Parts: sequence; structure tokens; C-alpha cells
Amino acid sequence: MTVQEPVAGFAVAVVREDGRWRCSAMDNSVLTGLDASITALRELRSTGAVFGMCNVDDEFFVLIRPVPGGVDLLLSDAAAALDYDIAGDVLDLLRVDAPDEDDEEVWPEGNLAVLSDLGLPEGELLVIIEEVDLYPDEQLEMIAQRCGFGDDFSKLLETMYR
Repeated sequence: MTVQEPVAGFAVAVVREDGRWRCSAMDNSVLTGLDASITALRELRSTGAVFGMCNVDDEFFVLIRPVPGGVDLLLSDAAAALDYDIAGDVLDLLRVDAPDEDDEEVWPEGNLAVLSDLGLPEGELLVIIEEVDLYPDEQLEMIAQRCGFGDDFSKLLETMYR
């Protein structure tokens, strides 16, 4: 069994229950592989929406939303699968081939409608992803603001990086 190198970044679990949002930090070990992230989110057991937002090494982000019978996923940059296990795991689960090494274009893979029922339509999520001048944490903050839990998300990030 190989020891996985730690990956920089953060993972946040987001829960909406009874019309209220709650954000909590997930252990950074979930950034090394998708299975750990999905398991941690499923353990939250909520009657409302549950999803994870992962900023991996300030390079890309992953949205993970357990659904009955599976999981909805969105990877902000498919090319990240060439360098990061969690991104490769996402493409594997989506049954999408990794891009070629010489492909320099950035494009998302997965379900762009993953948060549409929470106030973020596909088109708006795509616009956020295509803002290549923004870091993943800034993109995730925009997503949080648009869905209505931006203040909670920002406060959590402040406490994580004090």
C-alpha cells in the first residue's frame, strides 16, 4: 500500500436543511481521492441537500453531490486528471478519457447542472468556471454567494486560514 502525498487546498461540506445553510471543513485527506470525499459526504446524512466543494492545490475545483444511487460530479478542469488522482477519479467515474498531455485548453467535465436546484443554473456555473483569471477558491466563493451561503463559506475559510 502506497502512502498518498498530502494535497494542498481545502474541502468544505455544505448542507442545506430546513432552509438554512451550514458549511463545515472536511479533512484534507479527502483531496487525495474521490472515494474518501464521497464517503465523508454520505456520512453527513441530511434530509436536505448535501454537497462538497474541493479546492485542489489552487489548480482546480471539484463539486461532489451524493444522490440516490450514485453521485453527481463536476470537475472544473479535465486536464487536472493528468496530475491529480482525485481529478482522474472523477473522470473514471464519469467514464471520460483524460485529455492528451499536450492539450492546453481548460474545460469542465461532469454535470454543470449539479447545483441548478439550489440557485445556480448551468450557464452561470459555466461562466464562473470560464473565469480563468480567478483561483479556484475565488470561483468557489462565487458559487457560494450565488447559492446563498457565501457569508458562511467565507467565515469558514477565514477560520481555516488564520
